[in-house]
Amino acid sequence: MKQGTTLFLRIAVILIGVPVLALCIFLVPEIAQFAAQLLPTIAYVNYFVFIFFYMTAIPFYGALYQAIKLLSYIDRNKAFSELSVTALKKIKYCAMILSIFYLAGMPLFFLVAEVDDAPGIIVIGLVIIFASAVIAVFAAVLQRLLQEAVQIKSENDLTV
Repeated sequence: MKQGTTLFLRIAVILIGVPVLALCIFLVPEIAQFAAQLLPTIAYVNYFVFIFFYMTAIPFYGALYQAIKLLSYIDRNKAFSELSVTALKKIKYCAMILSIFYLAGMPLFFLVAEVDDAPGIIVIGLVIIFASAVIAVFAAVLQRLLQEAVQIKSENDLTV
């Protein structure tokens, strides 16, 4: 396969990662400060916000890295290999971890939404949980299909 056939997807993955990096650098400190002002009775709430958002960025960027690796395997004609199956498995695990993190962080979303009277904050958290779960299920299905294709390919290679 030609080297540039997955260029659009690589650019899309990078364009997904850049805004999240900008949010982590510029917006997370302001969100933490806002939460500290909004909930002055809870000590160190700003540290919880920092830890929560930065901990969720780790599996997010892990999944993006695995997507870039998967695209490079496709470029090198190794799409039907164990390497691709492993990359999809890691994407699945990263998406599940991200969903679990946001599920565990929902009480913080509820607390801020109740104090600030902004139910949209809860919806944002639920959308992230749902999107992560959908990505995890989709990666699991693709992983299983690709694993079966790899097995069929290896059987065909042995018969020839």
